[in-house]
Amino acid sequence: MRSFAMSAIRRAQWPVKYAAISTAYIADGVNLATGKPCKLHRCTSCKKTYPKGMMRADHINPVIPIDNNWKDGENWLGYNWNQLLPRLWCEADNYQIICKDCHKEKSKDENTARRKAKVSTH
Repeated sequence: MRSFAMSAIRRAQWPVKYAAISTAYIADGVNLATGKPCKLHRCTSCKKTYPKGMMRADHINPVIPIDNNWKDGENWLGYNWNQLLPRLWCEADNYQIICKDCHKEKSKDENTARRKAKVSTH
């Protein structure tokens, strides 16, 4: 149930997130994969340019904290939703706009750090 609830919440269309992605726009160009015109955006991590569909609004402060040390309030399904939702639906200054590959790598590193933090607290 936890993954279902989290998946549904993450699919919500948060306008700030999409506005943040637009800030990475640098020029009109051509999508190399399709040959069609597109809007090119710069990844703040690798500095390469990509079509908008390849960009992700990454949370600078992860939605699920590395230490997962929720404070104050009740936990439901292992999360303190009163803290999680404001972290998920944050303001533009908590987003960095990165490409899919950089986002995948950052998420992998964060998940590894969470596993290590979980082991060290038990």
